[in-house]
Amino acid sequence: MKIFVTGTRGIPDISGGVEKHCQELYPLIAAQGHEVFVATRKSYVKDPVVHKWRGVRLIHLYAPRKKSLEAAVHTFLAVLKAWRVKPDIVHVHAVGPCLMVPLARLLGMRVVMTHHGPDYERQKWNRPARLALRLGEWLGGCFANEVIVISRLIESLVWQKCRRSSTVIFNGVRLPEKTEKTDYLETIGVQPGRYILAVARFVPEKGLDLLIKAFKEIGGDFKLVVAGDADHEAVYSRNLKEEMAGDDRIVSTGYINGEALNQVYSHAGLFVLPSFHEGLPIALLEAMSYDLPVLVSDIPANREVDLPEERFFRCGDVPDLKKKIAALWNKDLTVDEKNHFRSLLAEQYNWDKIARQTIGVYEKVLKKS
Repeated sequence: MKIFVTGTRGIPDISGGVEKHCQELYPLIAAQGHEVFVATRKSYVKDPVVHKWRGVRLIHLYAPRKKSLEAAVHTFLAVLKAWRVKPDIVHVHAVGPCLMVPLARLLGMRVVMTHHGPDYERQKWNRPARLALRLGEWLGGCFANEVIVISRLIESLVWQKCRRSSTVIFNGVRLPEKTEKTDYLETIGVQPGRYILAVARFVPEKGLDLLIKAFKEIGGDFKLVVAGDADHEAVYSRNLKEEMAGDDRIVSTGYINGEALNQVYSHAGLFVLPSFHEGLPIALLEAMSYDLPVLVSDIPANREVDLPEERFFRCGDVPDLKKKIAALWNKDLTVDEKNHFRSLLAEQYNWDKIARQTIGVYEKVLKKS
């Protein structure tokens, strides 16, 4: 099969949940003998002369660096490019880019949509942008040949909005090789086991401001490490950086990957995800893969991951977040929890299984055609 992918900023090592999903998934599909093209957004690509990565062909296309236009313009150009490539399947990720699903169908292409979550619930969007995202969700849900969703929650959403069934294929994670190295930790001034870790973009729906407020009120001889940054600088991200810069107990690393990310995950004492909105959080799955104690907001997407009740706090509730951090700090996972996490990740969030399931959806589309 020839598969053309759009809706992502690109791969490899570009921040974002959809980007991580595509980076893990498509090399596995390419390794099965399929020809995979991924349309990237030029402004995010670190090395524009690279046009192939782990068997996946990269097509670098223009995209304006304006959050309200970026996805739609890029996907429009990607659909036109796909028309010339003549793929068997066009796979569109996320509801915003799905505004272009009808165009792809009009051009005679078979389309698979992956719904990664109701992005219109994110606080960063104004009313017109939210309406556009809702429209993209409806157009993708109604006009794609097949719809993939990453959670049961989104499956019910697609049924309610579009009155059609969808295929649940979860996000995944790879079981890592934890590192004993600490040289990166030394450069950022933290000690193994003596910090809370948060991994997220600097946008309101991730709730990092609440975590920072709770952390400052707790006190103690441990630190908070925040790995992430803003894709588009805004008032929220600037205020967040000022808050962190004013406290020497808080370390902001920016976007990190590879050995640096491995070290901060390997040696954290507690992972906290205070989100108001998620699809199915890969950062949480990554923390679980490192056998980290985790504490997450009790939003439906996080609830869908099978965690003990003590590992949830009331979303947006700073006093409850403080209380739960104090209760879980220096409290390691039990043997039963570790075994449960590992079996859950191996059986339900396994990338090899996800690749086979995705290929199955493609074959279903081609068989129907």
